[in-house]
Amino acid sequence: MKLMAACKSLFVAASAAALCLAAGEDAKLLPDGPGKEIVVRLCTECHGPENFRKVRHDKDEWTDSVADMVDRGAKGTPAELAAVVDYLAQNFGSDSKVNVNTAPLQELKAQLDFTVPEALAVIAYRKDNGSFKEWRDLLKVSGVDPQKVEARKEKMGF
Repeated sequence: MKLMAACKSLFVAASAAALCLAAGEDAKLLPDGPGKEIVVRLCTECHGPENFRKVRHDKDEWTDSVADMVDRGAKGTPAELAAVVDYLAQNFGSDSKVNVNTAPLQELKAQLDFTVPEALAVIAYRKDNGSFKEWRDLLKVSGVDPQKVEARKEKMGF
């Protein structure tokens, strides 16, 4: 029984470590700019960046979201929290483009309406072939609907 409990504890610890490493890798792919370090430090302590990458809010909505996180226990000075809101509004605002070269699966699905297979195909293609330069480059990705790509080209950044 002790062996099972020890194995379970080890599994939980390993899973938590893997999640932290994955969140850290995702955080590296966030857009550079003022406030990034604070967002990584404050926001990714509890959840990965995919939580905010898959939504697009205006500044008021980001302010409300950050206030909700503070109510749940997030810590930061007023200046740090303002920097978080500014960073999120700038990079994940209602009119922000999706960086197709760094967007994880959830962001590609939520913002560009790609299916899971389409999003996985985009991720695999950019891993194997490097960064996309423009929306037309996505037309080379096998398994991605060309009409969907063209219809969402204005939402894409590179």
